Amino acid sequence: MMPPNEQESSFPIIPGESRNETIPVQETWFSSPNHVIPCLDDDGPSHQSCQSSVLRQSLRPIILKFEELTYTIKIQSGKGSYWFGSQEPKQNRLILNGVSGIVKPGELLAMLGPSGSGKTTLVTALAGRLQGKLSGTVSYNGAPFTSSVKRRTGFVTQDDVLYPHLTVMETLTYTALLRLPKELTRKEKIQQAESVISDLGLTRCCNSVIGGGLIRGISGGERKRVSIGQEMLVNPSLLLLDEPTSGLDSTTAARIVATLRSLARGGRTLVTTIHQPSSRLYRMFDKVLVLSDGSPIYSGVSGRVMEYFGLIGFQPGSSFVNPADFVLDLANGITSDTKQYEQVEINGKLDRLEEQNSVKQSLISAYKKNLYPPLKEEFSRAFPQDQTVNMSRSKTRLTSKIDGQRVGGCNSQFY
Repeated sequence: MMPPNEQESSFPIIPGESRNETIPVQETWFSSPNHVIPCLDDDGPSHQSCQSSVLRQSLRPIILKFEELTYTIKIQSGKGSYWFGSQEPKQNRLILNGVSGIVKPGELLAMLGPSGSGKTTLVTALAGRLQGKLSGTVSYNGAPFTSSVKRRTGFVTQDDVLYPHLTVMETLTYTALLRLPKELTRKEKIQQAESVISDLGLTRCCNSVIGGGLIRGISGGERKRVSIGQEMLVNPSLLLLDEPTSGLDSTTAARIVATLRSLARGGRTLVTTIHQPSSRLYRMFDKVLVLSDGSPIYSGVSGRVMEYFGLIGFQPGSSFVNPADFVLDLANGITSDTKQYEQVEINGKLDRLEEQNSVKQSLISAYKKNLYPPLKEEFSRAFPQDQTVNMSRSKTRLTSKIDGQRVGGCNSQFY
């Protein structure tokens, strides 16, 4: 199979090249040596210089910023006949409500929240694949989503879409032939597929079929790494994943997240949704964004989440609690009061919805008061002359630069 002649894409890293040059990043708390972006030099034969220039283009860092994202859908009220339709007007349901955040090269952001909190909708919107009306601003290095950004963005869906009859090597080889630029020869593209297989630890199963419902094949963790490898072939600067650890055991999930962290340390910007991570997985995240019914209750450094909730009056019931379990309980409106769980077991249902909604509202209000103002300051520091695009599908317009005025009483240590 030969690649299309008009295919234009980025180009993955070639093993063996020397790396002695760095691309400067914004000098903030995040610009530590672990977040240095590698770049290749120009030494070597002429064709290697050409490849190096393509690599330097593909490794351009992307700073992802999203501010005040709001997304609503219209749903049927449920009354009336299904076959003949309902005469009642459709109701609006709020999926995302004022979600903001910033992710820089070298960082791994994890989105946490209960089922139905809007995690998949948010990551789909950041990938530029969300249909419908999305209000708010999203920028990639201060610019809107364009075809150039799309070529440098990888998106791994929750469900692995792979051909069950192909082997791992065949799957990645065909992907390389179709998606890598036409400047590379067929042999070089196959070498890139082999390199990705080695980097993702798929050498042992490279000749095994993918498998599916009726065909026995590789394991779930290996299948997920193949899906990640398909996006890594084009060496994206921004990689977004939707629940890459769902359905996997803790050890396999840890390997997947460790792989993602190593990809981020290579100078990429990674955003992933994750469902109920273990404490070992949680420690691998640089930032976390916690959603509750579509509204953020925390956005910032993962290591300070317990300190923040403690300062606003929410303490865990145990000193050895998993931070992910603790914030997920809070996102559901459940505090450390164990009597709530006992009431569920005795009465069969939780009869404290009003109290849970009160907890959620207090967390959302605390976020707007304590975390959102310093987050806006972070926006202004990252993009002092930022011009972002309003993501409303009905009308696209440029907005003025972000207000950098400091707000008194804000605690910026959590971001």
